[in-house]
Amino acid sequence: METPKLAQKPTTITFIGAGNMARSLIVGLLQDQANVSLRVADPDQRQLDAIRQHWPTVFTSTDNSEAMQGADVVVLAVKPQVMGEVVKTLAEQAQRSRPLIISVAAGIREQALNTWLGGNMPIVRCMPNTPALVQAGATGLYANPQVSELQRSTAESILRAVGITLWFADEGKLDAVTAVSGSGPAYFFLVMEAMQAAAEQLGIRAEDAHLLVVQTAFGAAKLALESQDPPAELRRKVTSKGGTTEAALHVLNDGELTALFGKALQAAEKRSCELAAANS
Repeated sequence: METPKLAQKPTTITFIGAGNMARSLIVGLLQDQANVSLRVADPDQRQLDAIRQHWPTVFTSTDNSEAMQGADVVVLAVKPQVMGEVVKTLAEQAQRSRPLIISVAAGIREQALNTWLGGNMPIVRCMPNTPALVQAGATGLYANPQVSELQRSTAESILRAVGITLWFADEGKLDAVTAVSGSGPAYFFLVMEAMQAAAEQLGIRAEDAHLLVVQTAFGAAKLALESQDPPAELRRKVTSKGGTTEAALHVLNDGELTALFGKALQAAEKRSCELAAANS
């Protein structure tokens, strides 16, 4: 599927917060040569200096209001625990200029954002994950009724600069997205960590074990992405009857790995709901 194009007129995008996610989006948009004008606001001048050093065309300011002037899109990229405090200070200006608001903060519901902003604002909530830092992310998106089709396309274009995007009509599904892809990289890191430790116990040097495990994970993911077969079929194709893979899978199945992952994702989804309720 071709990435939706941003409007012909340069789209002015202001990032409130200059952390890792804002930087990853800036990198993706600049690499895509998107038709955008980028602005970043952050109270830490050192963060802004680092951005200007790497991307001198990006406007930076310690003043949120200055950075928001003329913005078509405002990306809220601050930590969830300070989101309310920051967003309330943007309300008056947001109500005047009515930009599209995109939030990449976990656990902050659209209703809370809208209330802090004074109401009736077009808001897209996003749940990206850390591989977005290397333009390999997966992001779930939800748009409230005030978001126009053009604004949906704009939001999708911005987030697709760092990976794939999926829209959800029900905001509550973002809690499940958090459990699957938001927290998901940690599950795979844990598996890689466990495999490396097991490889070292088999006598493989640590650096060799690390390379074998990481490349195997990358290869398996690439194969799954490029194949028409579902993961279950790919697993069957590499599992010879009576072979080494089957012996290993028997042990994992005896440990009820599938059920354990089900419980893990349910716990993550429940915690996401709890955090959202606490921030409402």
